[in-house]
Amino acid sequence: MIPRLLFAFSLATSTLACADHTNRQRGHLSKRYLAQKREEVSSTNPSYITADWAYDASYNWGAIQPDYATCQTGTQQSPIALSLTAGLSSYHHPTFENYDRNVSGNWTNWGYGPAFTLDHPPDDYTGLPSVKWDNVTAYLKGWHIHAPADHSVGGDRSKAEMHLVHVDTEGHEVAVLAIRLDPGTATMPFFAQLPEMVPFVTGSGRSPNDQERKEKKKRSELSETLTGLLSSQPATRASGQANNEKPKVVEDVQMDMAPLLDGVYRFNEFWTYKGSLTSPPCMEGIRWFVARTIAFTSVDQMRAILGACTYSARAEQEVWLHEINSA
Repeated sequence: MIPRLLFAFSLATSTLACADHTNRQRGHLSKRYLAQKREEVSSTNPSYITADWAYDASYNWGAIQPDYATCQTGTQQSPIALSLTAGLSSYHHPTFENYDRNVSGNWTNWGYGPAFTLDHPPDDYTGLPSVKWDNVTAYLKGWHIHAPADHSVGGDRSKAEMHLVHVDTEGHEVAVLAIRLDPGTATMPFFAQLPEMVPFVTGSGRSPNDQERKEKKKRSELSETLTGLLSSQPATRASGQANNEKPKVVEDVQMDMAPLLDGVYRFNEFWTYKGSLTSPPCMEGIRWFVARTIAFTSVDQMRAILGACTYSARAEQEVWLHEINSA
């Protein structure tokens, strides 16, 4: 009974910010910074907090609270529309190191789609696969999927988009490598190696105000129930399952990243620009690389991906000081 209630309590806090990939330590609670609303939840659920924003209302993020002002006033906001007619980049060519080996990590759902976070020693990212451009080195912290794609190309938007999040030696996000995903005719080897998709948490489509009120009421009611039960029964840790459902985090998953890079020719053709994270607080200073080549999955693979996703594409932003493909 108690594990079931703990699971329900965690679902009541289930609207997410963009995946932050902090669930790399097994058995460790994951956290997501979203202004001053950080909230720890059951160790079976990664990155869950109460959010006061929604992707289908991204035009209004800057007005929600002062910490989100950059979403409205920033000069390098992402995503943006891209075009082949404007050409591809001749600068900032990415090169990859340690991508040609297996990595281990946690397979989960960030609340909007599939996500994978790499294992690494605490506060040490230098052993992870890395990408280099100019005099910068960044380390792969994890990847996650948005659906539909964040970036359109020539007015066309792919079914989904994978974001490979890279950090500096201190763990700060500095680069995102984006790969568009569409259905094709053959099985994509990269996804074939993964466990079954972890489903997303329902309820993210409500308007922010209604959502906050409903979730607050649920948390209050569940908290009162848990308090009463825990005071009369021995403490029991949630097992990660409720009603025989799959755990929210699948640990020790082995993955070979090479097939993914090979499938897009290791970003031999790409767009690059100075941008931001695509969820509040919309932090800028992110170097974006968007592969020209689309990665094609099988029809069944794409259906599985989309079945584990819910809408997570921010409205495209006006091009301003993004320095697209510039030196």
